[in-house]
Amino acid sequence: MYTESMTRLSVNINKIATLRNARGGDIPDVLLAAVRCQEFGAQGITVHPRPDERHITRKDVFELKPLIKTEFNIEGYPGRDFLKLVLEILPDQVTLVPDAPDAITSNQGWDSIKYKSFLTDVIGELKSAGIRTSVFMGTDLQLIRAIKETGTDRIELYTEPYASRYPADRNDAIQPFIAAAELAVELGLGLNAGHDLNLDNLRFFNENIPGLLEVSIGHALVADSLYFGLENTIHRYLDQIK
Repeated sequence: MYTESMTRLSVNINKIATLRNARGGDIPDVLLAAVRCQEFGAQGITVHPRPDERHITRKDVFELKPLIKTEFNIEGYPGRDFLKLVLEILPDQVTLVPDAPDAITSNQGWDSIKYKSFLTDVIGELKSAGIRTSVFMGTDLQLIRAIKETGTDRIELYTEPYASRYPADRNDAIQPFIAAAELAVELGLGLNAGHDLNLDNLRFFNENIPGLLEVSIGHALVADSLYFGLENTIHRYLDQIK
């Protein structure tokens, strides 16, 4: 078991559910995968149940709840069905994403000015239930200032732009994220990050982003586990954020 680092690793197990659903049945076993991830050192489990249940299902979420001994993070668009689910489950954290129901994956942060009233109401409802809230955000500083006014506990930086630009110029790619992180820290917002972080770009991101509390990683980690095995892969990711 790895000792806890300042930055925590939450493993998103959606892709394991996608593989299971492609064939039906329970192979691979999503519940067992969550248990093993925690045993191997992951400090949290993330799921993103979508309305069409194309990967994680409502049934999965309820069955996972008693198995999560670290932190349970549920992300999704805060429609009424999603809010009903998380208010029944009471996870440690809910991450709000602005995805359309048919989105393949999260691909943008919230416009926290346009949706300020909506997010404020949702966050108030979640916080009254004792659930920590995080909001998926880009690096626009004006929008980060606005999200502070909704009462959210944290933001999760959408890191696909960093990952896509990293191979060409990692120093240029990281700059907007440093500025966004510095502002978040100044405003007293907790800071998470996720999307396309992997074994190539994670260490540099972690070393340069002040106040980073958690990274949520799924697609790349599950893909790497095909080559390295799940336990070894989780250890490799933990090594990047020590």
